[in-house]
Amino acid sequence: MKAARRLHIMAICTALFALSAATARAEGAPTDTTEWIYPLISGYGGVHPGANLPIRPEPGIEYKIIVDVVHPNPDPAKLSNSLDRLARLVNLMSYAGVSPEHVHIVAVLDEGAGLLALTNESYRSRFKVDNPNLMLLHQLKLHGVELMICSQAMAGNKLVERDFISDATVTLSALSDFVVFGQRGYSYMQL
Repeated sequence: MKAARRLHIMAICTALFALSAATARAEGAPTDTTEWIYPLISGYGGVHPGANLPIRPEPGIEYKIIVDVVHPNPDPAKLSNSLDRLARLVNLMSYAGVSPEHVHIVAVLDEGAGLLALTNESYRSRFKVDNPNLMLLHQLKLHGVELMICSQAMAGNKLVERDFISDATVTLSALSDFVVFGQRGYSYMQL
């Protein structure tokens, strides 16, 4: 008897939940209640707050990360998802309470991803649209991310240094960058 009653109550609760969700959709109420915050880089790299999670960056530690950005944008008219995720990394560290002075991020724009850092003129010449990544790249640089362009990929794409924004530094090679920064104690991440 108790089991049958419990099942009946559960069925009523399930029906009420389904009805309230359907009513909210019918009334145009948003069903996604996910909250996104932007602790350091406004408008990019949103962070979903999560207090008291077991694994998170510790505020007093120095973090050294070299990020291999290899994915070009499939749609050159849209912001790069990889760069937005890079902004999320910066915002996550800030959200966790790590001071920007303790976060050292080097982002190597390798292979086709180097095209994300073209000047607007060079980007427009190649893709026939303005470069949607320029503001974010500038914000990343402003917040301590060291931006690097692989000269081997640059040459492979038939580009020269003046085709790139001044916020980025052209290096010998992404391959050697990872070795050099690995020797300096940087952790590797790919986006």
